[in-house]
Amino acid sequence: MVKKKVPLRKCTGCQQMKEKKELIRVVRTDDNNYSIDLTGKLSGRGAYICKNIDCLEKAFKSKGLERSFKSAIPKDIYEKLRNELILDE
Repeated sequence: MVKKKVPLRKCTGCQQMKEKKELIRVVRTDDNNYSIDLTGKLSGRGAYICKNIDCLEKAFKSKGLERSFKSAIPKDIYEKLRNELILDE
């Protein structure tokens, strides 16, 4: 039986490589709109963050998402991420 390769992505907060399923994806579409992609299938440029508040705070302070997208991220995206993480706990 052939083992499938597990896709790994880097968290923009803690900078650790983790399985794609363990992370939340933030997407920038072609028309520069940002959204949270819980399915991991939306088209556009994606950046990943762990499913905990600490990584979100690290990404916010170090501007990890801004560096990934090479542009400013709206504050409402951080609020949506924070609300999503609070609901998961």
